[in-house]
Amino acid sequence: MNLILLGAPGAGKGTQATKISDRYGLVHISTGDIFRANIKNGTKIGMLAKSYIDKGELVPDEVTCDIVKDRLTWDDCKKGYLLDGFPRNLFQAAELDKFAKIDAVVNINIDFKLLMDRLCGRRVCKDCGESYHVSTLNGATTCSRCGGELYQRRDDNPETVKSRLEVYNEQTAPLINYYTMQGNILNFTGSEAPAEVLFAQVAESLDKLAR
Repeated sequence: MNLILLGAPGAGKGTQATKISDRYGLVHISTGDIFRANIKNGTKIGMLAKSYIDKGELVPDEVTCDIVKDRLTWDDCKKGYLLDGFPRNLFQAAELDKFAKIDAVVNINIDFKLLMDRLCGRRVCKDCGESYHVSTLNGATTCSRCGGELYQRRDDNPETVKSRLEVYNEQTAPLINYYTMQGNILNFTGSEAPAEVLFAQVAESLDKLAR
């Protein structure tokens, strides 16, 4: 299976991506990971991407698409993959159609007010990266897993979160209609329910697709 995972920041895509990849033996591909790997290996396209990143600019859509196109030619993608963070807009989606066949798009819908609360209340361990929410910490300031210090990420403040959600709404949300028109979107509602509950619903749909 070749899948795309859609959802606004804070919708829980990371957790679902891990569960989906593990269950179906898919390669989890995020654009951030691809950029870092190409830059680390000093590839031509990686250096091109770095030239924009170093200037604080967004990597152009054309460069992003070329990097993803190259990644999908690797042998580990032959058994299927899960695209996370790509496509981000309609241009990237149209380009993806030219070099890949997508079997389904898993879209996690969630109320933006809930996302604001979820992201602004998030606390992360400096040592192991474990994530918490202030509502469940009962005042704790250290990680229950490793004892590391908990902190609020710089981009988890209300102003930045609001901006990130607005960007998603303007650029990425139109993909929902794009893939609805193609007839391959699977919609799910994210909420305060445990991630396992959401994944059970996702797996029920994907199991049918995988048969």
